Amino acid sequence: MSIGSRRAIAAALALALAACATPHTTGSPIVGSFGGDHIDLVIGPLDSQIHYDCAEGAIFGPVVPRGDGSFVVGGRHTPGHGGPERVGETPTSYPALYRGRKVGDEIIFTVEVEGGNNLGPFTLVRNRESRLTRCL
Repeated sequence: MSIGSRRAIAAALALALAACATPHTTGSPIVGSFGGDHIDLVIGPLDSQIHYDCAEGAIFGPVVPRGDGSFVVGGRHTPGHGGPERVGETPTSYPALYRGRKVGDEIIFTVEVEGGNNLGPFTLVRNRESRLTRCL
């Protein structure tokens, strides 16, 4: 077998392995406002913001679902507390994984916060007004 043939086979194998390691996506990121009980989610083309009753979250990168509508994206989770923020206070933030599925205009997802404090499931609907009760 020639060196050129070996390189072609190696390149084909590398592409095949990369395809297996990459989740199959529909190619279209989810974008829009979604609301639910105790949660508000605004998904942008590059990042997303989440507001809970007494916490906040951020998703880094686009939310691109697989063919079945499921997604897993990384971000941060920042628990809140009652009362105002103190001058100079820096909120504690934790790495988080957001796992969910979009079906039609509905998204259901959970949050896996580093350290084991998992949240959800949350059910959100596109363009639905959120119902937040801020912590006191």
